[in-house]
Amino acid sequence: MLPNAQREAQRAIEAFVRDDRSRVLAALVKRCGFEVAEESLDAAIEAAVRQWPGEGTPSSPAAWVMAVARRRAIDALRHRATRSQGRATLRALRDERDADALSALEDEAFGDDRLRLFFTCCHPAIAEETRVALALRWLSGLSTDDVARAFCVAPATMAQRLTRAKAKIETAGIPYEVPEKSELRERLASVLEVLYAIFNEGYVATAGTSLQRVDLADEALRLAAILCALVDEHPDALSLRALLLLVHARRAARTASDGEMIALDEQDRALWDRAMISLGKSLLDRALRAGPPSAYAIEAAIQALHDESPSYVATDFAQIAELYRLLRAKVDAPIVALNEAVARSMVDGPEQGLRLVLALERAEGLQGHHALFAAKADLLRRLGRSAEAIAAYDAAIEATRNEPERRFLSRRRAIVIAG
Repeated sequence: MLPNAQREAQRAIEAFVRDDRSRVLAALVKRCGFEVAEESLDAAIEAAVRQWPGEGTPSSPAAWVMAVARRRAIDALRHRATRSQGRATLRALRDERDADALSALEDEAFGDDRLRLFFTCCHPAIAEETRVALALRWLSGLSTDDVARAFCVAPATMAQRLTRAKAKIETAGIPYEVPEKSELRERLASVLEVLYAIFNEGYVATAGTSLQRVDLADEALRLAAILCALVDEHPDALSLRALLLLVHARRAARTASDGEMIALDEQDRALWDRAMISLGKSLLDRALRAGPPSAYAIEAAIQALHDESPSYVATDFAQIAELYRLLRAKVDAPIVALNEAVARSMVDGPEQGLRLVLALERAEGLQGHHALFAAKADLLRRLGRSAEAIAAYDAAIEATRNEPERRFLSRRRAIVIAG
């Protein structure tokens, strides 16, 4: 068992990475650029891992990391200051008083730094496949390995993509700013995609001891509200904000008091945030009046049907399955087809659902994805094919790195074994 001081330090470091890493990174980027900022911050976190267990956890972990990272940045810039810009940045960092720099952690403008960081990730000069990865790495605090897992690529491949993107930002002089409205509209689709990816990481964390990262989901909602204002309530932006609200409204019912996962069919719907649901439905109505439904609008409509239903069994799965069919016509993604198959199983029975899931498995679009294994296991369980269900649960448990999700699947597996 870890000594108390070591456990406290470990919890503080995990909390910093989860809650404050992106805030400190954004503040550092503003002062010394992306490459130096990230290297300095990573070095400061490594220093915390080494020092806090023996020296004690500081009263303000974020301020401690910020101060150490700034000193590392000054050292790095001192070695790189061969150009006037580097020397100017170094002088600016030296001239700041530590107290002034650390007070930024409490400053309202600090959120603007994160907003600028978000839009930098979405710049069209960065390869499309890398934009979401950058946002997850910088704004959610995911490791490169975790981002690689989310994209089903090798960690070395993802590391190369991120390195190229950072080099592109530096060499192309991509501005660290919120773009003008006209420019923002041109890259709206990419911005929405990145924002949705951030929210999804908050909805179910890729890895760790918590099912959801409410702080990250809240940040995505904050950015969605700002984005709607920046693009004059464009229907796509309204639809995405509606979708996030309609999903996030169920956050309090998704985990028990001990942090264990509660599936949708077992949630206490009295805990759902009705004000958030009402706002989400209102935003969706406005989006639909403004133009034809986007993929985000269709997804929001699906979530609204769940939110409106008095119980799981009373849910209009026939309409949900049809909406997923329409969504699949707009977004040819295997995970959408999987959701359609699950919804279809609630209308036509588990045998039909399993047939669709097995077809997806053969197509290999979701190869190794825990959601495919989990859906397959549940359908096999409903069909009474226990041995096959247990094997599918084993595969799902092996494929997920989120501990509450893993324990939930293990409980479902145990029920099948118990008969």
